[in-house]
Amino acid sequence: MLRGTEKTWITVLFLAILFLISLSVYEENVGRNVDRARELESVRIEEYEGKRLSSLDDFRENSIKGPQRIEIGSYRLRVTDTRNNSKEYTYEQIINNLQKYKKVVTLNCVEGWSVTILWEGVLVRDVIGKNATPPDAKVIIFHAYDGYTTSLPVDYIMEKDIIMAYRMNNVTLPPERGFPFELVAESKWGYKWIKWITEIELSNKTDYRGYWESRGYSNSGDMDKGFFEE
Repeated sequence: MLRGTEKTWITVLFLAILFLISLSVYEENVGRNVDRARELESVRIEEYEGKRLSSLDDFRENSIKGPQRIEIGSYRLRVTDTRNNSKEYTYEQIINNLQKYKKVVTLNCVEGWSVTILWEGVLVRDVIGKNATPPDAKVIIFHAYDGYTTSLPVDYIMEKDIIMAYRMNNVTLPPERGFPFELVAESKWGYKWIKWITEIELSNKTDYRGYWESRGYSNSGDMDKGFFEE
């Protein structure tokens, strides 16, 4: 039989163990809540450095198959070249390992509307790698999740600060705006601003024509020219 003092100490020890278990569970839950708090979206902004920004609702839906919804857990961005080299990156690898940039750029659609947005993302040339372009690669073909494609000269991508955006007006791209990545093809017509990017292909196919380009639109897409092929 246990004495009264022994029973008391056993009770105290038992309560102490329960307290430590409860404290551990509490700290774990607090840690989870902190992690969730870090993932909360910033407030959508309407102005940046004195420039009035368009709303995300000012865009018109004109994609070839409607808004695409990509499961980010299985998403991979492929980078391929003319030598059959291929690399794949997860969404987290891109946004966590590369330098981020912000820039206010206006998208002008051939339909006659435009939006001015604060874009945030990574430089396409950083995704590719500054020394990873084969000498015979003359164009970069961008592929989208819905099958859409467009192309741009290698020099345009590598010599300019062309952003592949994952945020706009301080919030993550919504699915209808191209999540996880949209190309900010500044000085180009809107059909060059490909959304839902899944592959960046370094190519020597200088005669390549993307979705709209193969239907008569200008292959250069330059804003200072008409958008129909001459």
